[in-house]
Amino acid sequence: MRTEPKTIRKAGQLSLFEIPESVGVSIDVAATRLGVSSATIRNWLKTGYLSAAGNGRIDVESLDSFLREHAGKQKLTSRANKSQKDSHDHSEVSARFISRIVENSGDLHVVGTEYQAALSDSHRNKEGIYYTPESIVADMLRPPREDVSSKTFCDPCCGSGNFIVRALEVGFKPENIVGCDTDPVAVELTKGRILALSGYDSRSIYNESFLDRAIRTDASYDYVFTNPPWGKKLFKDRKDFYASIFHAGKSNDTCSLFFFACLKSLKYSGRLGFLLPEAFFNIAMYETARRAALNLKIERLVDYDKPFKGLLTRAQAIVLDTKKTNDTSHPICCEFSGNTHLRENSTFRKNPNAILNFKCNSNDSAIIDRAFSVPHITLEGRARWGLGIVTGNNKKFVKHTPAEGYIAVFKGADLRANELKKPHCFIPSDLSLYQQVAPVELYEANEKLIYKFISSDLCFFTDSKQRYVLNSANMLIPNRDFPISCQQLACLLNSRFINFIFRSTYNTHKVLRGDLEMLPIHVDYFDQHEIFEEESYLNHLGIKKGQNGAYRVKE
Repeated sequence: MRTEPKTIRKAGQLSLFEIPESVGVSIDVAATRLGVSSATIRNWLKTGYLSAAGNGRIDVESLDSFLREHAGKQKLTSRANKSQKDSHDHSEVSARFISRIVENSGDLHVVGTEYQAALSDSHRNKEGIYYTPESIVADMLRPPREDVSSKTFCDPCCGSGNFIVRALEVGFKPENIVGCDTDPVAVELTKGRILALSGYDSRSIYNESFLDRAIRTDASYDYVFTNPPWGKKLFKDRKDFYASIFHAGKSNDTCSLFFFACLKSLKYSGRLGFLLPEAFFNIAMYETARRAALNLKIERLVDYDKPFKGLLTRAQAIVLDTKKTNDTSHPICCEFSGNTHLRENSTFRKNPNAILNFKCNSNDSAIIDRAFSVPHITLEGRARWGLGIVTGNNKKFVKHTPAEGYIAVFKGADLRANELKKPHCFIPSDLSLYQQVAPVELYEANEKLIYKFISSDLCFFTDSKQRYVLNSANMLIPNRDFPISCQQLACLLNSRFINFIFRSTYNTHKVLRGDLEMLPIHVDYFDQHEIFEEESYLNHLGIKKGQNGAYRVKE
């Protein structure tokens, strides 16, 4: 049963990547203004206390109205808000542990471990705190090949001091070591560990932000090794300020800001070791940082799997020499899942957005290079894109049997390559009820491609029956003058080879529009082949698939 959907409210008419920065404020900014957690803001969105401005943003008028009518009243005084509770608890934790450190009660390494365990998940997330395991510290900061007794060392985000303790172990003098951290407990722990190991009472471990210190001072170091805050919450204007100062371009996440601040603070031919979330290596936002790294002498790219409890992201490291190099053939040691191989600098420079896909060996890199060297077009600027419906409350709106006034909707789980399951989700046809809806003409196009959003693989289906989808699936409609049909495009994107290119290049569990727009679309193949067939397609590219399933470039 299909009921014609009612008119969509204008505030919800949003296409993928069409939301300007000026529309509303982010959930994080709203949470900061109200002094509550982001989860609370989302709950107030669902219950109607706040209005969405689309794409995870809050309507400014509804926020101002909420502040006037509810702030200090039932919503903010009677509610035991999680973020407020966490802030209060952290102050108590800080005071207790500083007292223990000052009184020198117990082994400081044990005290540090206990302190890390005492930090709440909310506080860790807000500050981006994930202390580095000693095994990773030791592997990143291996014994230098030079005498470092007169060299300077800095850890800009020292935490409880693991990198600094390791620096002492490999030969740095305590008087040549500098550290920074915004957590006073971490600073006292680091000072105490230096004193216990060397007898030196350091005055060079500072309780301040290294970003501010790097602006204020001209200090430079021979070695900088650190694990910067991962996604620390900063106001956008502050992030933009730091990005401007450190020439970080659009890479204004805290990881990137610390990366550029550290480059500024290193001497010529200094060494930098950085532990980062895997997004740094493959997400478009960090392209400026990656290109800066590729202009230097990268020594190692290392994957450490998922060492942080509660975090799904992999931890990966980059170790480099800040001496600039034009040698694009310079070999980089790539270490992933116990395997080690060498890749030339140039193979990363050629990647879309300079992605550091160091999991790929040199043969896989050559295959990717061949795919992009054969004449092709891309989807960038050649398609319209749309998000699936965000209801804001699936439990409330989604039924699993047809009903009068309801329309069928499909989820990402309903999709298979070139297949679609029968509908088992139905929502009210009044689209103005929902938090986010794309323009209705996208859903009701004569022909469109539907694809899974949360997936490691590409999975596309050609829809010619004007179906609606939820936000676990997205849509694209090639422009009228696109040289191949929707069905041909779907077959190409579903192919084993293009999936190999996608996984090897992006190594992600989300199918992002920006990544799809960079994939090579070899339309010339369809001049000779109306129907897609994998073997003839590989032959067109000059690539052969071996019996073991591996691809290789034909000689």
